[in-house]
Amino acid sequence: MTADLTNPIFTNEEAARVHFEALRWPEGRACPHCGVIGESTLMQGKSHRPGLYKCNACRKPFSAIMGTVYEKSHIPLHKWLLATHLMCASKKGISAHQLYRMLGFGSYRTAWFMAHRIREAMKDDGNDPIGGEGKTIEVDETFLGQQPTVFKSGKGWQTKRGTGDMRKIVSLVERGGRARSIHVEDLKKEEIIRALETAHRGSTLMTDQAMHYRRIGREFDNHHHVDHGKKEYGRREGDLLVTTNTVEGFFSIFKRGMKGVYQHCGEQHLHRYLSEFDFRYNTRIALGVSDAGRAAKAVKGAVGKRLTYRQPDGQKGFQAA
Repeated sequence: MTADLTNPIFTNEEAARVHFEALRWPEGRACPHCGVIGESTLMQGKSHRPGLYKCNACRKPFSAIMGTVYEKSHIPLHKWLLATHLMCASKKGISAHQLYRMLGFGSYRTAWFMAHRIREAMKDDGNDPIGGEGKTIEVDETFLGQQPTVFKSGKGWQTKRGTGDMRKIVSLVERGGRARSIHVEDLKKEEIIRALETAHRGSTLMTDQAMHYRRIGREFDNHHHVDHGKKEYGRREGDLLVTTNTVEGFFSIFKRGMKGVYQHCGEQHLHRYLSEFDFRYNTRIALGVSDAGRAAKAVKGAVGKRLTYRQPDGQKGFQAA
């Protein structure tokens, strides 16, 4: 099922609030201060903003957006819901400039920060293992960006190109299941171990011929690799297909989005873009999740998370809570 962009939740603030409350409190309103369920009253005074409740247990006021990435935002809730749907329904993402034009914001910065807060809601904070007994995990690394190093030689100033200065990403993709991507400093053994720490050791591991996978591969139930250096991209071993084509397919979507839609990404924000692409992959149609269902999952993920643009020392920068 696809979402109707004329749905009142995308155009009407009251409809958006009712929709969000239903997603956040499916079992009844819960006070974010004391946790008591079903013991609150809607405050209807002329000076009270819509959607403000008072807990009859602790006597404190609260609203549905308290304790979410939407808290203390001046953006109407219906625009948050529309922006979330657009980011979830666009396979390769939607740029902040596009959100800025479509949602009618006063500045590009508002749309840019809004998109990062939605990515925070998409983030998977769970440490639940990926893979499992009888499952196959494909692991590979990719490189993003081109940060050339300029140096002086006997021939004058020259530019050194290669992967050394590029941002390094390791992704784990379970065949027929989820993906998990990690931004790593380098591809040394310690970083690879950190990237694979949530991979279930009962899984079958599929990698390329890179040496940094050999040692940790012994910890898994089975480890198979293809030799891309010899132009080997897949082979059959009985009923098992040895290949890394699944994770390569994930990278192709990620690269097209980062180069074609977002174009520029500061390294300090890379992990948020990875969360966005992981989230869409993990809630794809092939797993039975519609665009509307994916957006609902992202909206529910906004609960219990905060992202502000002010560090405790007063310097500008993201601060997640």
